Amino acid sequence: MEKVYVIGAFRTDFKRNLLKESKSLRDVIAEAARGAVADAGIDFGDVQSGVVGNFAAGLYTRQLHLGSLLLEADPKLVGIPTLHTEAACASGSVAVTTAIHQIAGGIYDCVLVVGAEQQKTMSSAQGADVLAAAGDWNVEKPQYGEHMFPKLFARIASIYRERYELSDKQLATVALKNYAHAKLNPQAQMRDANMTLEYALNASDKNPCFAPPLKITDCSQVTDGAAGIVLCSAKFLQKIAKKNRAIALLGYGQTTDYLQLEKKKVPEFPAVRLAADKAFKMASISIKDLSSIEVHDCFSITELVAYEALGLADNGQAGRLLESGATALPKVRESLGVAKPPTFSIPVNTGGGLMADGHPVGATGVRQVVEAFTQLTNQAGERQVENPKSVLTFNMGGSLTTCVAMIWGKQ
Repeated sequence: MEKVYVIGAFRTDFKRNLLKESKSLRDVIAEAARGAVADAGIDFGDVQSGVVGNFAAGLYTRQLHLGSLLLEADPKLVGIPTLHTEAACASGSVAVTTAIHQIAGGIYDCVLVVGAEQQKTMSSAQGADVLAAAGDWNVEKPQYGEHMFPKLFARIASIYRERYELSDKQLATVALKNYAHAKLNPQAQMRDANMTLEYALNASDKNPCFAPPLKITDCSQVTDGAAGIVLCSAKFLQKIAKKNRAIALLGYGQTTDYLQLEKKKVPEFPAVRLAADKAFKMASISIKDLSSIEVHDCFSITELVAYEALGLADNGQAGRLLESGATALPKVRESLGVAKPPTFSIPVNTGGGLMADGHPVGATGVRQVVEAFTQLTNQAGERQVENPKSVLTFNMGGSLTTCVAMIWGKQ
């Protein structure tokens, strides 16, 4: 297997509304492609293959055949092979693993990946109906009705609560932490929001508990945006001027569970652990060796479930780990009410995660790799993790159906 590196990364500001800018997916896919290639310091003529990750452009915008939109970035891309990957919210990370396979298998030496989604094209109710296509529509839509996905994850929270301790305060603290991290991220959608524990904890007209125990503040954002990365082989890395800024893929795992939630083992989600175990085995490290983690926090309960499924916390202990401050950046712990330093520190979702950085569905898996690249190349500014060595990204699609774990490190 050839070694795989990321040599350039770019993401858009997730606060943007493309319709208000009179722009579309075509524009942000090209923008992310140009930004990633420029950051890598290479020429578009060096790119040998392209992959676009996207979930539901055909429903949100009536546009498919998205691989061809990469060519809008530069005429030199005309003629390269491209494709579009779809795996619900894991569409972006599956685009990345597709590029990994192309490079690790020795097929190409330089691959451009862009993840993108334009969601602000319809009402929130219509958008929720689009997102329901990530689940088992024919079975689960009649069962859960409107706002199917929040209700699916509310079901996960209820099952967890029946088995283990889970307080409303712990769910609210996930939001509080991630919003605090987003304030340190100049490209986060909710960077200007002032989240408080009281607001996140208590149901109100502005924060209704529409899928008990989940409130609006327990949910990720509706977002327009794109993220791009350039991946390459070791041979290609030696040819470029910015080789010292590259990060290396240390390990990865990709798994799939049943589409229907009721067919899964909840809340353990063994498909997550299997993906993580594959990544850790390939990287020859353990979870406690990580410097930070990006997890898929589409809802507050998802982050807590991920702590346990990935092995960061024992079963039933995710809430306590969160409250210890171990998964928060040191500079925000005081605002979370953490009284003393935790015994160990692995900040989770340093840019704000899906809840506060934003969740342009098809872009999220790529955006997580952009955050890993930003941290490992010490470009994260106020949210920089001290002396980072390795970062895990965990992205999932559906109700933890498609699971992708990737570990990145300094090369």
